[in-house]
Amino acid sequence: MLHVVHHVDYMAPQPTRGTFKFDKYQLVMVALRESGQPITEHAPEPMPRAWLEAVHCPDYVEQVFTASVPREKERRIGFPVTDRIASRVRHTNGGTWLAAQLAMQHGYAANSAAGSHHALHDTGAGYCVFNDLAVASNRLIAEGDAKRVLIVDLDVHQGDGTASLTAGREDIFTLSLHAEKNFPARKARSTLDIPLADGTDDAGFMEALSAHLPTVIDEFQPDIVLYQAGVDPHEHDKLGRLALSDAGLQVRDRYVVAEARRRGLPIASALGGGYSADQREVAERHAASMLAMADENRLYPALRPRR
Repeated sequence: MLHVVHHVDYMAPQPTRGTFKFDKYQLVMVALRESGQPITEHAPEPMPRAWLEAVHCPDYVEQVFTASVPREKERRIGFPVTDRIASRVRHTNGGTWLAAQLAMQHGYAANSAAGSHHALHDTGAGYCVFNDLAVASNRLIAEGDAKRVLIVDLDVHQGDGTASLTAGREDIFTLSLHAEKNFPARKARSTLDIPLADGTDDAGFMEALSAHLPTVIDEFQPDIVLYQAGVDPHEHDKLGRLALSDAGLQVRDRYVVAEARRRGLPIASALGGGYSADQREVAERHAASMLAMADENRLYPALRPRR
């Protein structure tokens, strides 16, 4: 059973400026619903303002909530922040929080959007407005759901915003495997960065991942894993520089879930990046990723809430 978080506001109307495509979020759900696999959909509440302000600058949060983000910040984000976009990002952030709550009950759950790992303290960047990974991690600890959170970021781009927002925290560990020469040009410092050479394929990626992930989990001993499951390391992704196949992405995703679940840890995934002129192609990769992780999770006993 795939427990997937989704909300109608994830499909905001295409802004008049910017190049980001929002229609893949609807196509992901179409692919999941047409897969024939058992899924349960959960609708998130919007992320409370106070939870966002615990991580992001209150002035910036106000700009987003009132759709008054300055043009220079909108250019850095990649699209204008309208009222509908403001509602969207509140719900996508709430979606990662809800996915984490569901994971603590079912072992694994997915948010069908978010993974906004470039958003910084006082601005968005790289198609990201609020950083759901950092916000959810902070809240899990503040609410007593976890003492330590591991963020595994396997998007093709480094999670610079997440690394920056959690820098110096001993209770949040950020692990990022990414294309060394890809965006952002100026990298932040994750707890552990594994830069990969252009053209790294399935075998090379898994060699790097398996050399580090088990050790990180065993030494850091997290209570929950948040997984940035971008499909942009795919060989045909237009913004990627790596060379993973469809099968390679699913091997990667199953491995991450298995490493968490065989240790009794819940794991929640966020959608992350995936870019192509054919949005349906990308959506099908995302859907296949979530279904593979749910299938892997099926091999392990369900969890119960930690409260």
